[in-house]
This record gives sequence, structure tokens and C-alpha cells, in this order.
Amino acid sequence: MPWDFGGVPNLLEAFLADRREAGRVLIPGCGSAYEIETFSKRGWDAVGIDFSAVGVARARQLLGPLGSKVHHGDFFDYPLSARGFDAIYERGFLCSLPPEFRRRYARRMAKVLVPSGLLFGFFFMGPEDEPPPHPISQDELFELLGSCFAKLQDSEVEDSLPLYAGKERWQIWARR
Repeated sequence: MPWDFGGVPNLLEAFLADRREAGRVLIPGCGSAYEIETFSKRGWDAVGIDFSAVGVARARQLLGPLGSKVHHGDFFDYPLSARGFDAIYERGFLCSLPPEFRRRYARRMAKVLVPSGLLFGFFFMGPEDEPPPHPISQDELFELLGSCFAKLQDSEVEDSLPLYAGKERWQIWARR
């Protein structure tokens, strides 16, 4: 699968190394969910969700005892914790969705994230001749998230998968 990183990107490792406090993190569209183990080792309570039964089965197999942290379901309808999440890790989820789902994505992110919580990760900026993945421009992303989130960081990504090379940005957004 051209979107399976097979591990954890350097910028996520650096982000976690710089964080003193841990919390509850949601990984929508988690796929193989390699990050759950990494978050867990750093003291985070990590939860993944994916629509693909095959992806969830693979993640559970890879994660062993942490496999119960991966849920099969639709991110938009799945009954997530009422107490909310301190962070949401974005890794290819937004670009996997058709553009008509973007507003729904932004509303759901704001709903499940606690005030001042972080939406962070990798955003696919494109261009892309034959989507999916569905790229988004910086302006479109700001229009999508700007009313509920403030952008705190925007960096180039050096260890992208070939599918995303030169087309993704590491960004951190805080919920207002």
C-alpha cells in the first residue's frame, strides 16, 4: 500500500520528545496504527479508528496487547468518548476523504477535541493529477479550520512516502 509508512515519521517522534505532558489522542483513519505504540510508550492514551475491517485486523495483529485500542467504525458516526480528546493526530485521513466531506471533518474534529486541544500531523497539499489522495491548498485548509482552530506551526516534511514527497506539511493547530 503506497500510503503505509511502515513506522513512525521523524516529525511525530520529535513532537512527542518535546512534549512534557501526555493525554488522550485520537488517530482517525489509523490504518496499521504504528503510532499507537509510540504514543503509548510516551504515556499517551492513544485510540485509533478506521473504516477498513482489513486495516483494523492488521493493526490489531501488529499491536498485540495494544490492539484493543483500535476500533472499527466510521469516524463521523462512531460513539467517541464524551470527555473528548486532548489531541488528534492527522496522518493522511483528510486527504483520503472526498472534498465534499471536508466541512464535516472540521466540525467533527472540533467536536471531539477539548478546548485548547491540538490537531496535528501531516496535511497533503498536492497537487495530485488523479485523486485520491485529495490535496488541499494552504488557503483552503485555513478556510476549513480557521474558525475553530489557530495554526501554531507549519513545517516541511523530509521523510515523506514517495506518494506524498514534496506535497505534505507538518502542521499543529490548537482548538479555540
